[in-house]
Amino acid sequence: MYVAIIAGVIIAVALVVLLLVWLARTPEPVSVPDARSAFEAQRPTLEKMFFAAASATGKPRGLRWKSCEFGSDIELARDRRSGEVLAFVPVTIAFEAIPGSDMEGLPAVGNLRCATAVFTWRGRRWITTGRAVFNLSPAEAIRHFRQQYEPVSPDASSPSADGRKTV
Repeated sequence: MYVAIIAGVIIAVALVVLLLVWLARTPEPVSVPDARSAFEAQRPTLEKMFFAAASATGKPRGLRWKSCEFGSDIELARDRRSGEVLAFVPVTIAFEAIPGSDMEGLPAVGNLRCATAVFTWRGRRWITTGRAVFNLSPAEAIRHFRQQYEPVSPDASSPSADGRKTV
């Protein structure tokens, strides 16, 4: 009899833990204007965070990030699976060859590269992992990854990952 009671308590605790984990993963509704204005308010810090994170990736191989100029446009999209809102910002990146690498001495190393910097709205703040989508503008990047992202208009809502209007 005690075994049945203990087993019941263990199952109940496990169900409560699973429920709490599920609730923690459910994205809260996002206000697109709030996310956009928060991005603008945090922009100088976010640009520095992006450059630091992207520089630390070691990509592209044999090149060091020299500078990164950010465009003023911001395109927002929603991750279809997670429901997270992302910001796509145009960037122009300059690299330099790492001494001793196979890129040293190549004339193309000095060419400026167009890319899109990606930021994620998570927990009421913007973060970045330094992801850069090369050779695509923000709108092109969203279209290219249309299976994963859907555009979010600045003033309207878009469906969340589960189809509800939550923006």
